[in-house]
Amino acid sequence: MVALTPRVLVTGARGQLGHDLVAAFSGKVPAGGRRRSLYGPSGPSPLAGVDVMGTDHAALPVDDRTAVLAAVEALRPHLIVHAAAYTAVDACETDPDRAFAVNALGTRHVAEAAARWGAHLVYISTDYVFDGRAEAPYREWDQPNPLSVYGRSKLGGERECPPGSTVVRTSWVCGAAGSNMVKTVLRLAAGDGKLQFVDDQRGSPTFTADLAAAVVTLGGDRRPGVYHVTNQGQTTWWGFARAVLSAAGGDPDRVHAIGTADLEPPRPAPRPANSVLDNAALRLAGLPLLPPWEDGLERLVSVLGAGEGIGVR
Repeated sequence: MVALTPRVLVTGARGQLGHDLVAAFSGKVPAGGRRRSLYGPSGPSPLAGVDVMGTDHAALPVDDRTAVLAAVEALRPHLIVHAAAYTAVDACETDPDRAFAVNALGTRHVAEAAARWGAHLVYISTDYVFDGRAEAPYREWDQPNPLSVYGRSKLGGERECPPGSTVVRTSWVCGAAGSNMVKTVLRLAAGDGKLQFVDDQRGSPTFTADLAAAVVTLGGDRRPGVYHVTNQGQTTWWGFARAVLSAAGGDPDRVHAIGTADLEPPRPAPRPANSVLDNAALRLAGLPLLPPWEDGLERLVSVLGAGEGIGVR
């Protein structure tokens, strides 16, 4: 009897995490990743000879049930990593129907397709499912209470995942592909403008090259339940911006701290003041934790500097 080649479908493959998920499942080291993965000596993928297909919204609009069912029927994947999402946090406030259509109903369609053809589902969720009012980091078993439309729509997606699925919550995501805070800080620092970042929102910066390796393991093992997966340690956006400049050889004192209430213009969507996620399920299961966020930042800045010729004053 010939063994079937494991097939993996990654939705949202053009996003920064989706891009690195496709690389990691293919056995490659994503840009900014560690040459020796925490999740195995031979690379980040525990699945040998994986056939990976990545789709974006143009190829597979997840809010279109017919398209999702047809695509999954054609591919018949063993594993679906659902990373596609409408992540424009402020825009979600003014277009909640789109947010829920993509993030909640779209997940229902993916979950239905996964169940119909026996694929294990991994859903990528967010720290925004919490209100940020707790003093301590949030554990997987804490009660969600999202403040924003984006957070509510992503929690809706979690609730569409059937028992046995894997839900991965993460925060402050940065990678070599796509837009993120690291690239924003470097772009602003290349000019003469004043750099201001809030110092009353704290979280754990998470780097897609590290996160992708953990998702590959959780998905490959078909581990059920909720996992918080972030790089270790915490900071504020002000502290993070200072660290980005330092890593790029710039002057961190150029970054000035302000409060969220001082942002001009004000942001439409409320942000949780405390976005720190305790990676308790990983830790208690004896699974490796991601490295400190400073380590991931150094690797990402090195990749961006080499690839784009970024200069910092």
